[in-house]
Amino acid sequence: MEVSANTPAIVTGGASGLGAATARALAAKGARVAIFDMNEEKGNAMAAEIGGVFCKVNVTSDEDVDAGFAKAREAHGQERILVNCAGIGNAIKTASRSKEDGSIKHFPVSAFDFVIQVNLIGTFRCIAKSAAGMLSLDPLDENGERGAIVNTASVAGEDGQIGQAAYSASKAGVIGMTLPIARDLMNEGIRVNTILPGIFDTPLLAAAPQNVRDALAASVPFPKRLGMPDEYAKLAMCMIENGYFNGEDVRLDGAIRMAPR
Repeated sequence: MEVSANTPAIVTGGASGLGAATARALAAKGARVAIFDMNEEKGNAMAAEIGGVFCKVNVTSDEDVDAGFAKAREAHGQERILVNCAGIGNAIKTASRSKEDGSIKHFPVSAFDFVIQVNLIGTFRCIAKSAAGMLSLDPLDENGERGAIVNTASVAGEDGQIGQAAYSASKAGVIGMTLPIARDLMNEGIRVNTILPGIFDTPLLAAAPQNVRDALAASVPFPKRLGMPDEYAKLAMCMIENGYFNGEDVRLDGAIRMAPR
């Protein structure tokens, strides 16, 4: 797909991190980008920066997502591009003992469910609603392409660490549904791909102490640093623009295969 002036696009989680970098990359090609995010201040600032529109959207809510798509489509028309970057994480062991008093507790099921609702079901909710809209579009070329969707999983979806049961399960779900969705939409000319980032310098990691960040960077085989959001954006753009890229789950992780810790 050629991304050109006025190509309508939506980026969930587009106010910061991987989503913001992708929104900038799309806008640099002329795309008209709608930002779905919960953070109004950052979302409005990003929309102003790239000449787009901000939609306050909680991806766990059908009503919010429907309203976001309606606002984005009113401003820019039916999107041909959807990039799903909205996501959260936590770090809780399945069951553990307190270091203070030896008491035993388990992972709160509500906390597990919330991560699944945002990362997996929220992603699918946006895919399904966007794809339904894309079906109304005329094909762009002789191949019949109508749209392109890029999702965000994680290397944790294949190689989860201690305390990542919920996060890993949610991202494994995104990986697992990529090919079936691509096959669901193959006769409609809509491509679906997923990126599995490794350790990236995003707001989720920004609060970590510098020694932790340094140790994480050193654990990457090459290059020995954190991934940068614009590197994610470049791969997302490749998936969007290369018309033969479909049904793929691609690691972007500096060859990291982490030992349990």
